[in-house]
Amino acid sequence: MAPRPRAAQAVENAYQQLRDDIVSGRLTANQRLVEADLTESLGVSRATIRAALAKLDHDGLIVREYNHGARVRMVTEDEAVEIVQARSALEALAAHHAALNATDEDIADLRAIRAEMPKLIAQGDLLGYSECNSRLHARIIVASRHAIAQRLITDLKAQMVRFQYRTILVPGRSKQSLAEHTAVVKAIAARDPEAAEAAMRHHLRCVATTLSQTTGAQEQHARDARQAR
Repeated sequence: MAPRPRAAQAVENAYQQLRDDIVSGRLTANQRLVEADLTESLGVSRATIRAALAKLDHDGLIVREYNHGARVRMVTEDEAVEIVQARSALEALAAHHAALNATDEDIADLRAIRAEMPKLIAQGDLLGYSECNSRLHARIIVASRHAIAQRLITDLKAQMVRFQYRTILVPGRSKQSLAEHTAVVKAIAARDPEAAEAAMRHHLRCVATTLSQTTGAQEQHARDARQAR
């Protein structure tokens, strides 16, 4: 029996709130999601919470364990690299379609966001730069008018919250990133889909490589620390 419209909307609202809390980092990796607490905080029934958790489980954002309830899923370092690799294919597709479908307004917005980036680097505001980076990628995806790519990319990025600032904090990476984003925006503005696709693929390949290198450095540091004990 299909849920009543009001009940279905309650599930959707609870799901969106919890999803937003996970993506924003308000709910952290491995944090337990207690049904009784969520019922009270969101003001909905346990049935609604269970249905919302089932959707989050399907998205790969939480893990539900028998007799242990649910918790926010911890994405491993290796998974994070693979997620960026998968995003590379999808966002390259989005950039290709953005070059074909972007309006003059889309291109003006992309150029305006791109123009903010060197100012943030000059100010040493790398976290602000990272936020600007995210806005630029989101705007490219919107300009692509490719709904399936947008949905899949959104689902993948939702799992990357704890790695959001990892690569941009690597010394020298911000200037490389700026050059990569500049190439993407120029290709889209020139209505050159092949160049836009190649530029985006190159950019995210560099992100994946940097993320992999930082992961390896952290693992080596942990091994050295254990040996020093």
